[in-house]
Amino acid sequence: MQLSLQSFTAMVEQMAAALQGAASQALDLTVGSVLRALLEANASLGLWLQWMIVQVLLTTRLATSTGADCDSFGADFGFARLPAVAAGGTVTFARFAPVLSAFVPVGATAMTADGSQSFAVTADPANPDFSAAQGGYTLAAGVASIDLPVSAVVPGAAGNVVAGAISLLTTAIAGIDTVSNAAPMGGGVDAESDAAFKARFGNYLASLSRATTGAIEEAVAGVQQGLSVTISENVDQTGAVSMGNFIVTVDDGTGHPPASLLATLGRAVDAVRPVGTRFAVQGPTVVTANVSMTLVLAPGTVPQAAISAVTAAIAAYIGGLPVGATLPYSKLLQIAYDASDAVVNVTDALLNGGTADLAPPAFGVVRAGTIGVS
Repeated sequence: MQLSLQSFTAMVEQMAAALQGAASQALDLTVGSVLRALLEANASLGLWLQWMIVQVLLTTRLATSTGADCDSFGADFGFARLPAVAAGGTVTFARFAPVLSAFVPVGATAMTADGSQSFAVTADPANPDFSAAQGGYTLAAGVASIDLPVSAVVPGAAGNVVAGAISLLTTAIAGIDTVSNAAPMGGGVDAESDAAFKARFGNYLASLSRATTGAIEEAVAGVQQGLSVTISENVDQTGAVSMGNFIVTVDDGTGHPPASLLATLGRAVDAVRPVGTRFAVQGPTVVTANVSMTLVLAPGTVPQAAISAVTAAIAAYIGGLPVGATLPYSKLLQIAYDASDAVVNVTDALLNGGTADLAPPAFGVVRAGTIGVS
């Protein structure tokens, strides 16, 4: 609806014209007169009422709502904004003299060198060094280091730090001297934006009455942000033909989505799947992309700044590849040039030791391994 809005000056002029037209003599409407002051006071009230009408109109439609108004609109349909997701990954706790055993408790924290992001150790029952009774991990005597899963303390995309960024122990742990991350942290996503909320709401309504691929994709998207999904029909988990069966392959950006997430996704898919079908929800087969290249920089530039920018850009691009997507070799060169104006040439660029594109197998996803930029 297009409103016919009036400015303050237009309101005063229209009231003055109406008032003078109804009077039998000339009125004093000069600036400072009592009558002019009354007209301007009424115009101010008119502007306020006009603003209130505009606000009501904006909040009565999802397309023009923002923030909390979007949330309240969606709540009437049982639709909620997706929260931020904490980044996760693996860090290495090490020591200089592995003479005695050491214990790393769940919840122990480490921080990036600049102090901006903190990460806490999480429980991994599949790890042979983990003890649920003790609530942590034990390093036996003679073991110099241990790789443990961590999650960002504050959810959000800021937790997706590059390899080597975590270097400070913020929890005192007897027998542990250093902490580091050989690979980038991934999977961190900010809270869903208004634009993404509105787009997903339309897909949500469109999928309510349909047991289709779109309905399954929407069910997956409604569980957590940052998920990449592919649906393979009439095959089993080995890739063999199996009529009436479909495989949902999901990645949360890490290449190794937790079992708890897969279980939640399984329940969401089961609620919308076609009757008479079978399905499985699984994580992807990870194909590691090891990248190396040499940069030629413009004179007078700071090498470390350019190297860090290119490394971070390559890691972010590979981490954002969806399930089944190919990593083009030539894309790495483009990323390097775009990441820093200081890069004038890129030489000796290799992807897994060669110059061919890296294509994942069925149910596969490409994720970053070692990124060596010099």
